[in-house]
Parts: sequence; C-alpha cells; structure tokens
Amino acid sequence: MKVMGFDDLVLVNPRWPDVLTRTEAIERASGATDVLARARIVPTLDEALGGMTHLCATAMTPRDFGPPTRAPRDHFRMLLKKELPALDGRALKPGLALNAPEGIAFLFGSERYGMKNEDVYRCHVALSIPTHPDYGSLNIAAAVQLIAYDWRQALSVLGHGFDVQPATAAPQHADAAQVAGMLAHWQQALVDIGFLDPAAPKKLMPRLQQLFNRAQPTAEEIHILRGIAKAMQGAAAAHATSADTAPAVHKR
Repeated sequence: MKVMGFDDLVLVNPRWPDVLTRTEAIERASGATDVLARARIVPTLDEALGGMTHLCATAMTPRDFGPPTRAPRDHFRMLLKKELPALDGRALKPGLALNAPEGIAFLFGSERYGMKNEDVYRCHVALSIPTHPDYGSLNIAAAVQLIAYDWRQALSVLGHGFDVQPATAAPQHADAAQVAGMLAHWQQALVDIGFLDPAAPKKLMPRLQQLFNRAQPTAEEIHILRGIAKAMQGAAAAHATSADTAPAVHKR
C-alpha cells in the first residue's frame, strides 16, 4: 500500500486482535510501519464502511452471482468518468491536478477463506484480476499490490500519479565537433595499425561516421573511444620499434 501511496487500511475481525503490534507484522511491514500505525481494527464490515459510497470486491474469480466482474483497469476508467463527469480533454493539461474521488473502498477476503458471498453481494462491482484460466490463485499481498497499482495508474489522469524517477542523470550526447575529433583520431589509429590504407580510404570512414551518428555516444564514451585509439597507436609504435631493433639473421 505504501509503495503505491495509500495508507488507509481497515482490518475486519482479524485472527489476532493485536495484529497491528505483533512482531511479525512490524517486521513484514519493512519500513511501512506508519501504515500499521494508522490502520484500524473493527469487529464488523459495517463499521469499516462508514462514508464509503462505492465498494469493490477484489481479486475475485468470475462467478455466476453478485455484481458483474470486470478487469480493474477497465472499471477504474469507467468509475473516474462517472465520479468526475466534467473530466474531458481539457482536464488533461500538464500541471492540472483534480481532486481524486472519495468514498471508494476495496474489499479483500482473508488469505485462508476469501470473501463471504454476502459481503460480495454488498459490493457495486467484483474486480477480476486477469490470470491464466487454469491457475488463478493469488495471495492477498499480490492482489493488493496489483489493485493498488492499477488504481494509482487510473488516478494519474487526475494528476495524482507517480512518475518514474531515473536512477541516473540523462546522458549528455557528444557534440558534432567531439565526434569529428574522435573519428579523425580513429582514422589515424587505423592507418597506424595497417587496417586503413590512407591512399584508398574508400567508404570506411563515412560508414564509421554513420555508425557513431546512430549510436549517439556521450562525451564520456568519446573519451573511451579516443583512449582505445591511443592504445592502438601505442601498440603499433611498440611493434614497429621491436621490429627495428630485432637482430638481423644472416644466412650463409
């Protein structure tokens, strides 16, 4: 819940009345202890639903009773349109944040027994997470994560989403002068190692130019490539020196 930015948790008649302070619960919260601290325990579902105007039974497999089953993403789009009838293309301008709808609750059954039929009947919709038809079992943690993710994605339309934060700064591509200087360095290095005939360069250098234009190397990568060219030239020079100083062998 905390990963997706939600913290309103209500537990109905849990197996352990002190579940929110149990060592195992705190350890499994793994840093989200503020969600536990805000959570409420109530004896009945009625007490949990005060102020709720739209109930979603979640992680349900398709059934022949109760409200129709829908994929979460489809229902969330419809729900936002219903809750915010004025939402149109003009509301999607960058920086425009609208209030998220309130009074929406997602009901999950227990890990062991799922949800009671009478609780499902009370809901406005049963959300069915699309799964393989031969194996649709989800534990509650996975179900909560999927529903929370889809709901957060839906709320992003209102400006309440989370942008992906890059782990590193955006790369700074080398400019044309840096690429040209690197190519000139490589051309000389290729001549020095005997790979390129300076009298007949033909299309090698233009093709290398196109290759690096597609690659869009960064300034740091240009330094690496020039370092490689320098090492090539050093190896060629060392080879030439060893050849010049090698003892001559005279045959009789």
